[in-house]
Amino acid sequence: MTDPEPRDTDVAQPPAGTAPTPEETDGGGVLGAAYRALSVGIVSVVFLIAFEATAVGTAMPVAARELHGIPLYAFAFSAYFTTSLFGMVVAGQWADRRGPLGALAGGMSAWAAGLLLSGTAGAMWVFVVGRAVQGLGGGLVIVALYVVVSRAYPSRLQPAIMAAFAASWVIPSVIGPLASGTVAEQLGWRWVFLGIPALVVVPLALALPAIRLRASGPADPGAPVPAFDRRRIRLALGISLGAGLLQYAGQDLRPLSVLPAAVGAVLLVPCVLGILPEGTYRAARGLPSVVLLRGIAAGSFIAAESFVPLMLVTQRGLSPTLAGLSLAVGGATWALGSYAQSRPRAEPYREPLVVLGMLLVAAAIATAPTVLIDAVPVWIVGVAWGFGCFGMGLVIGSTSVLLFKLSAPEAAGANSAALQISDALSNVLLLAAGGAAFAALGGGAVGAAHAVADGTGSHPVAFAAVFLPMAGVALVGAWVATRLRVTSG
Repeated sequence: MTDPEPRDTDVAQPPAGTAPTPEETDGGGVLGAAYRALSVGIVSVVFLIAFEATAVGTAMPVAARELHGIPLYAFAFSAYFTTSLFGMVVAGQWADRRGPLGALAGGMSAWAAGLLLSGTAGAMWVFVVGRAVQGLGGGLVIVALYVVVSRAYPSRLQPAIMAAFAASWVIPSVIGPLASGTVAEQLGWRWVFLGIPALVVVPLALALPAIRLRASGPADPGAPVPAFDRRRIRLALGISLGAGLLQYAGQDLRPLSVLPAAVGAVLLVPCVLGILPEGTYRAARGLPSVVLLRGIAAGSFIAAESFVPLMLVTQRGLSPTLAGLSLAVGGATWALGSYAQSRPRAEPYREPLVVLGMLLVAAAIATAPTVLIDAVPVWIVGVAWGFGCFGMGLVIGSTSVLLFKLSAPEAAGANSAALQISDALSNVLLLAAGGAAFAALGGGAVGAAHAVADGTGSHPVAFAAVFLPMAGVALVGAWVATRLRVTSG
């Protein structure tokens, strides 16, 4: 647990034994001479991860068809998620013991190796293994990057670098699918996977020396290096296995799938409670509420967003391209929201800004299904989603900054892992819940081409059953956002 009165100096001070750095006195920004190489390097890493995430989904159907692996298609996604959960916890342990340098370098190496393995796969099972290796690397990288930010940047610059992380997703979200589709058509799907690893070298060459200088080693070099917490590793393994079983059950809707779902839940629930900060499930003030809010925000928004294109195509007759473009403005407004929370003037109002962000998210999700009414213009979704993404920029950036503020230096890795696990798990669980409600109310018929053509595929209630509960979850998040500040007394 954190100190009752967390201080900015918890993250602003360099590790013990480190000499003061010039930026502490010259007021330089994230692109000042003292930080330029580090900032460009780590933001470039995030850019590549973002590009891969948006591009691979476009190439995946082509790969599965060529490898005769359509039955294993969903596992190419779930394998990445399952191993990334384990990687997040390992990275937290690694970074707290030895610093983030090793976890970042090892994670990027595994991430690139997974891409190469998938890109050269001759069978679908090899492709899935490659995705699993890539997920392990991705889990290591994301937590290591958070620890780098918490250690290498003073508190006044942390909001700005988190805003830069958000901005680095804007261009990939727009051009990633288009570029991936073009490469897959002109050169073959394998080059979508094989072309990215070579690009990793430059950002790592920029970032690693700066990380070695500013954030290597344990948080307190004078203290004994703690052993790996084997209990946390076991809990992480339980989370990964439980999540994998739940995903398998969700993809195989036969009656027998109840068994792996039950086993997955039995594994997942106690392991999640054991690895997240104490009090997370009851929204205890401070760090537990920060971690809980991250999951609520990410899960409700992403679960709703996943159904927006399908709703626009099947209920309002838009082409897939137009349906996708209706959400394109969201990348820019998300970055704008993240930028807004990074301004120094916003710091005294951080908690109210997070409440506002969650209210915008709830309003956007609740507004989207109004297009099920023919009289409502379809552009209302794009406008609503722009405001919702602005809210997400406020919330995601602020929860990251608050995590750094509420974490002692020696716990930055473990707490960063908890934040990312909350984010990832809520995505899966709320997507599964939304998908179940959608299917239960006849949504499965929406995907049938003949049903859409003759009008029998119109199931507006199925879409409403996804959006309205997710809006309710987001409203709960607005309440949780009032509990982020630790009060004395």
